[in-house]
Amino acid sequence: MLSKRILTSGTSIEVNVEEAKGGHSQKDFSAKLSIANKEAQETHYWLRFLRDTDLIGHKLSQLLLADCEELLRIIGSIGKALMKKPKHGKK
Repeated sequence: MLSKRILTSGTSIEVNVEEAKGGHSQKDFSAKLSIANKEAQETHYWLRFLRDTDLIGHKLSQLLLADCEELLRIIGSIGKALMKKPKHGKK
């Protein structure tokens, strides 16, 4: 069950980023990116849980958490850039 949860949240990150890239508007892109961020946060939680309960080794958990944190930083940076970008039709 736990492996299914982390597989679902982990793969959902990429799926939502792909959907964001095909967004029909800045609002659509932003909404999908927000979902990807939430999924990355959930994945980060499950990875920490696996580490803290010794269900995965220390080295593997460090690698996976580092990758997840990088994804969170990237998605967060894109989100911040979107917040600064003026919406079409508004000055």
